[in-house]
Amino acid sequence: MITLTKKLKSSKGGGGGLVAEPPKKRISIRDQLLVKEVSEMESNLPEGCVAHFDDPDRLHSFRLIVAPPEGYWRGGAFTFKINIPEDYNIAPPEVRCETRLWHPNISEEGEICLSILRQNSIDGLGWAPTRRLKDVVWGLSSLFMDLLNFDDPLNIEAAEHYQRDKDSFSRKVREYIDKHNKR
Repeated sequence: MITLTKKLKSSKGGGGGLVAEPPKKRISIRDQLLVKEVSEMESNLPEGCVAHFDDPDRLHSFRLIVAPPEGYWRGGAFTFKINIPEDYNIAPPEVRCETRLWHPNISEEGEICLSILRQNSIDGLGWAPTRRLKDVVWGLSSLFMDLLNFDDPLNIEAAEHYQRDKDSFSRKVREYIDKHNKR
């Protein structure tokens, strides 16, 4: 409990005086939400996912590493840079894939085709203020297993490659993993 006596401090000359407290910085709504959501996200990470915060005081910027336990991308580790904008939870997180890979829903430049990351989506599955950070993490993880979409791809060449020759597609995925994964 803060009391007046705790606020009083002696000066070097032996006299006492009030010491002004520094003005308190207002905590943004985004940061208030993230304190709870990051804790919830970290306790419910999908298998093969790890969140890494370069600065633990900046919860709005972190990396997610996804190492799929099965599927075409098994054995790879894919890094996603996640930035939470100031107007979160009205606006979705901004996400880019930092690891080059051969994937129908992730471009070689790191763009991601995932409905939950869109402010407005035709299918009605886009971002909504009721969504949480854990939903984004689960969505990114699912892109490597059950959310693959070869019918509406971002990387059309990868999707056509898969449709044309699944064995060759699998080999190309392996080539990308071997070339671009830093382990």
